[in-house]
Amino acid sequence: MEMQKTRFNFDFMSKRKIGLVVSSLLIIMSIISMSLEGLTFGIDFTGGTLIEVGYSESVNLDTIRTSLSNSEFKDAIIQYFGSANDVLIRIPPSEGLNNADISNKILSLLEGAGANIEMRRIEFVGPQVGEELKDDGGLAMIYALMGIFIYVALRFQRRFAVGAIAALVHDVLITLGIFSITHFDFDLTVLAAILAVIGYSLNDTIVVFDRVRENFHKVREATSVEIFNVSLNQTLSRTLVTSLTTLLVLAALFIFGGEIIHSFATALIIGVLIGTYSSIFVASPVTLALGITREDLMPVQKEGADLDTMP
Repeated sequence: MEMQKTRFNFDFMSKRKIGLVVSSLLIIMSIISMSLEGLTFGIDFTGGTLIEVGYSESVNLDTIRTSLSNSEFKDAIIQYFGSANDVLIRIPPSEGLNNADISNKILSLLEGAGANIEMRRIEFVGPQVGEELKDDGGLAMIYALMGIFIYVALRFQRRFAVGAIAALVHDVLITLGIFSITHFDFDLTVLAAILAVIGYSLNDTIVVFDRVRENFHKVREATSVEIFNVSLNQTLSRTLVTSLTTLLVLAALFIFGGEIIHSFATALIIGVLIGTYSSIFVASPVTLALGITREDLMPVQKEGADLDTMP
């Protein structure tokens, strides 16, 4: 049977070596960054107090740092929160101080510098709770990956399974690496986003691999590279529509959802882009490199099975 003509005719597999080199470099950079810099954990994991204050006019962060430098809050992390009028202050756990004490002292220190400010919100997470959340969150990711690995191993032929797992590990490492390099806050919402990215990436890979397996059975006179190319082109429309519509929603969340979910939307945007890329330039090339052939997908012929069909 001849291969069905497709709307697209891109030769993806001719670029597979370039894709693997790019992915390898990104993974190496991610591992180095996480080893040296680590992740900038949010207050969910580190514990401490988060205070959001609003100024009547734009303020210089150095002014705030100067106001807090000679107090017990000299280790506070200060950053803008959406605009130069809104400031987020992160304070490490302080013994003997409760929320009210901390907020009152911060307000008095900042108002002492002659600023007209408004307390927007204050959140507190104990260090023990933060440590438990970090441990539980890490275990949740590990368990999710283990469950998916088992599912993929049972769902696909061995070489396909290795390709799918390689793409998953690739997506998670690079997403974590980008958060490490950029020092974006890594909190519970980002962890939830990464778990969602794992499912999204796997779904895209499964769609491609199902079409590859189907074409291996249908098309007789074609090489493995040709089978992968035509399968990727056949599923490209579906991949693009799914990715673009998802990105539109995430862009709306990022732009209009407020600073609270910026990290969540950012992680999902990165994950969707990396997951779409990996299903084409990681999962498929890795499977090809392992030497997948039509014979690997043929059902095993049981010895003596033909005797059962004899009259």
